[in-house]
Amino acid sequence: QVQLVESGGGLVQPGGSLRLSCAASGRFVTIYDISWYRQAPGKQRELVAIITRALSANSADSVKGRFTISRDNAKNTVWLQMNSLQPEDTAVYYCKADILTMSSRGDYWGQGTQVTVSP
Repeated sequence: QVQLVESGGGLVQPGGSLRLSCAASGRFVTIYDISWYRQAPGKQRELVAIITRALSANSADSVKGRFTISRDNAKNTVWLQMNSLQPEDTAVYYCKADILTMSSRGDYWGQGTQVTVSP
């Protein structure tokens, strides 16, 4: 059983920072790409940032220069450092990982963590 657990969300004022974490646990062989998505109320889920196993990263234009994705393959953990947060960043943030297990390969999602940016 593979599990992704996010943490680090919360309430922050505009201009503030948060650091989200996503840790994978369970029985698996390899974790390939890991992504952060977000979903605001009434909107579709959107890709925020992605990082490969080789640590090549990319992010959405809306967060470039403010958010940084990183990972530690030995710890099976990915982080999303979010700086200069704005109200429009308010959403539930999810991590998604492409994971190879002994029996299959597929996408796994975390349960989500709420980020609220408000004065």
